[in-house]
Amino acid sequence: METKPNQFNPASSQIRRYDLDWLRVIAFGILIFFHVGMFFNHWGWHIKNNVVTDAVEWPMRFSSQWRMSLLFMISGAGVYFALGSRGPAAFLKERFVRIFIPLVFGMFVIVPPQIFFERLTQGQTYGYPDFYKTVFQFVPYPNGSFSWHHLWYLVYIFCYSLIGLPLLLLLRRYTGFTQRAAAFFANPWTLIAVPVLWHVGGSILLEEHFPTTHNLVKDWNEHFHDFTLFVTGFVICTQARFWDTLQQYRRLTLGIWITLTIALYAYYWTVDRDMNATQWLVYDVIKTTNAWCILLSIFGYGYTYLQFTNPFLRYANEAVYPFYILHQTVIICLAYPLIQSPVHWFVKFIYLCVATFVICLGTYHFLIRRSNLLRILFGMKAMKYRKSKEPVAAISSVS
Repeated sequence: METKPNQFNPASSQIRRYDLDWLRVIAFGILIFFHVGMFFNHWGWHIKNNVVTDAVEWPMRFSSQWRMSLLFMISGAGVYFALGSRGPAAFLKERFVRIFIPLVFGMFVIVPPQIFFERLTQGQTYGYPDFYKTVFQFVPYPNGSFSWHHLWYLVYIFCYSLIGLPLLLLLRRYTGFTQRAAAFFANPWTLIAVPVLWHVGGSILLEEHFPTTHNLVKDWNEHFHDFTLFVTGFVICTQARFWDTLQQYRRLTLGIWITLTIALYAYYWTVDRDMNATQWLVYDVIKTTNAWCILLSIFGYGYTYLQFTNPFLRYANEAVYPFYILHQTVIICLAYPLIQSPVHWFVKFIYLCVATFVICLGTYHFLIRRSNLLRILFGMKAMKYRKSKEPVAAISSVS
């Protein structure tokens, strides 16, 4: 059912939020450019080009503030609608099939080549068969070869879906709380200030002791922020008033983040500064406010202008999950032979972006989408068949 902004009914279980589908596709699409950029910047990554540069790092500073936050909020929103069309038991079964199975497949098939090429850059000389045996020693990366690498996002949303399910069911059932919350956050300054203070406060308490590692049992600062965003994405789908507020103040949040982004680049991101504790706190407040206003603006403009579908969205929404699972391994396999190449880094960057997209697209279009086994392993719904045995693809997305 197509839904325009003024027709949004949170109680409906048949609703299809095309704006969230568009934002999911865009957010996952950014990952290809971001992870190609990791090959060329100064940040720690699995393999590195022989020339690294600030030029690719500067735009990545902007997207790194909000890209994963956007995905966690979209995932929370997806859980809201998923619970509207199935009970808790069916929901948990779907989470297992759509997230846990692709995760296990990825850890044993998709991720190991990334570790193999990293080991070669560290001086190892074995072939892939000898390396692959080390995966089954089950020694966690980086000391061993057992890892989820870029699939950490699947681990987190799987755990959040399971652990958070009682809370999410309560929020869905008892609408009085979410109605009061929607009224409280209808004030734009409350909408901005309260979440910013929450996240900054969490960072103050946790960041120093629990730096981000994507180690599930030790990543408490990351869990604080990601689970909050996951639940926030769920909550804003409970009441149409949340979306009306985001739409109404989208220009305000746009203006704030543009202004703060300019300030961050001018004063922090392109200049090395020694900062004391107070200065770090000021920076964290500015950065968090900037990231939160970007998210508010994205959802507000998406809700206003992306309430439509077309053949591209239907195709991309199904393809985006396999793209996500494949893309980093493809990047590293393509990038490893280029490490010592004298070709200019920008030419390598363009090549890796285009080649990664083409390989992921070809693998999805000609292999994954045509096989029910591969569809399940890559987190897609199995194709249904009419009586004539003609396949009918099911719309699929990770959320």
